[in-house]
Amino acid sequence: MSSASTTWNTAQRESASLEVHLLGRVEFEAAAFLQERAAYEISGRNDRLGNLLVCEHPPVITVGREGSTADILVDQSELTAREMQVVWLNRGGGCFVHAPGQLAVYPIVPLDRLGIDVVEYRRRLEEAALDVCRELKIPATRSTAAPGICCRTGQVGHVGVAVKSWVAYHGLFLNVCPSMDYLRMVSSPSSGTRVSSLAAQRQRPTSMHTVRESLVRNIASRLEYDQYHLYTGHPLLRRTKKRIHVPA
Repeated sequence: MSSASTTWNTAQRESASLEVHLLGRVEFEAAAFLQERAAYEISGRNDRLGNLLVCEHPPVITVGREGSTADILVDQSELTAREMQVVWLNRGGGCFVHAPGQLAVYPIVPLDRLGIDVVEYRRRLEEAALDVCRELKIPATRSTAAPGICCRTGQVGHVGVAVKSWVAYHGLFLNVCPSMDYLRMVSSPSSGTRVSSLAAQRQRPTSMHTVRESLVRNIASRLEYDQYHLYTGHPLLRRTKKRIHVPA
């Protein structure tokens, strides 16, 4: 692994590395813009270059192809009071809540050049999350009801991906230490399985930094990237300021 500054200019060189951008807390729309831009650029290349965006989001609900308004368990007045948007997406998976304390990772990678299909790609993201759990000594398994991972206290990881021109985007969401008040605003993607977090499973504080480092390393390994380069931020990131409702 090597480090780099925020200079980001890979368009003119061949690369087989994974460019990792640590974004901090960013609006969902800002991360979506970066994904679309990266997917467009990667689709025009002939090498294995991939991007990985790593961040947390202010509270927002996203709904994928398997989700519906019936999955949202609070009414519009509460969403308005909390200033929470509902965003409809053309990705797999159901209805997810994103909030501070949840680690969102968005690999934008060329599946054809990696030699894997969508099913295998989802499995590798799940395996990377299971690797993290093993390092934290958390017993966990792949969910049988929906893409993601579960432990004794419930589902702690969700996978929702989209593919365009063989470039994958959207990704994996791992509940590290979010407020359960947020997570309970939608139905669990796995019927009959409650939503939980790594901190709830361990019954002790869990470092976001530790989980982030482990997940980046294991995603790179599972996708067979021998090299990955860390960048703080992204030159095209558009940040906005938004108030966040803090549950009592």
